[in-house]
Amino acid sequence: MSTQPEQHYGTSSPSTAPPVLSELPPSVAPPASPPRGSSYPDTGPLPARSELRREAERTSRSTASPEEDVARAGDLLKRVRRIFSERVVGQERLRIAMVSALIASGHVLLESVPGLAKTTAAQTLAAAVSGSFHRIQCTPDLMPNDIVGTQVLNYQTGEMTTQLGPVHANIVLLDEINRSSAKTQSAMLEAMQERQTSIGGVVYALPHPFMVLATQNPIEEEGTYVLPEAQMDRFLMKEVLTYPRPAEEADILDRISQGAFDQPITTEPISTRDVEWLQGAVERVYVDPVIKQYIVALVNTSRGGGPRPVPGIERHVRVGASPRGGIALMKVSQAIALQAGRTYVTPDDVGLLRHAILRHRLVLTYDALADDVAPESIIDAIFAAVPTP
Repeated sequence: MSTQPEQHYGTSSPSTAPPVLSELPPSVAPPASPPRGSSYPDTGPLPARSELRREAERTSRSTASPEEDVARAGDLLKRVRRIFSERVVGQERLRIAMVSALIASGHVLLESVPGLAKTTAAQTLAAAVSGSFHRIQCTPDLMPNDIVGTQVLNYQTGEMTTQLGPVHANIVLLDEINRSSAKTQSAMLEAMQERQTSIGGVVYALPHPFMVLATQNPIEEEGTYVLPEAQMDRFLMKEVLTYPRPAEEADILDRISQGAFDQPITTEPISTRDVEWLQGAVERVYVDPVIKQYIVALVNTSRGGGPRPVPGIERHVRVGASPRGGIALMKVSQAIALQAGRTYVTPDDVGLLRHAILRHRLVLTYDALADDVAPESIIDAIFAAVPTP
């Protein structure tokens, strides 16, 4: 049985009394029991780890054994981790989210105030995988052709030549995506989903691997265009960055005074082919049917159903997680398991990045917004309600 972290409901401010999801305090409000005769499947107990390893060996589609895949992945990811630590101080959760999204073939939406190393982290990740990096500063007058590319008339030959846009890179940073118009946002998100662009009727494939890191500032809202929920759902994760700890800020000042950030990277980066191999290795991580039922139960609970519905959740959640949310939970948990050196997924892997995976997939009600109910508290309530296998 996996232990669940202590759950907190309501606002992120500890000084105010948090709103609750029912009339009872959340600490004593029991999850509702499933109705009699319900056909909802029970998650059941998770097999022993030795059995999970044997099942991972039996179902592996690799020519090598799962243990050999894990050993190779561990060596590659260790080099990425070292390069990241040379350029970014702290922000461990950001590194885990970015690496997990990259090897799970997903994209990340980053939200924070300026100056928390979002651009530096994106550049470092591109350098760690020997990939190309482009940064796009989004503005209200940015047009889709400025991102995707366009055709230009060659006056010498009289023919149209194609100029590929900055989206044609391995790692693309969309800075302040909410400042671009809805038309430009749709063009970029279409490229993210289809992994190709169309210029002058010709389709151009985006490079492999391809990952988008989009940022938005939660403070300044004037002159911005809010991303629709349907477009937000296409991001594998939404990571909210926080300020570094005082010791980490002191380390940043020390490294700047010593010129450490200006020194070349000493660790040998991995290649884009290695990243593609890691993406295949993530897909081969074994997910037991019990874990899949656990994920289905979590997603259904976010919609007001599930084996043990959360009392009063309909007062705070207008739209729960879509099936894409369940897919994201499974893919990220596979990536987490591979980084942990395992060939199979555990319930802890599913819950490690639960806030980043689900916070942008829950559409809150007006009551929840008025009461300043944090989506993270609702996610914790969902995970507390669903029995852990």
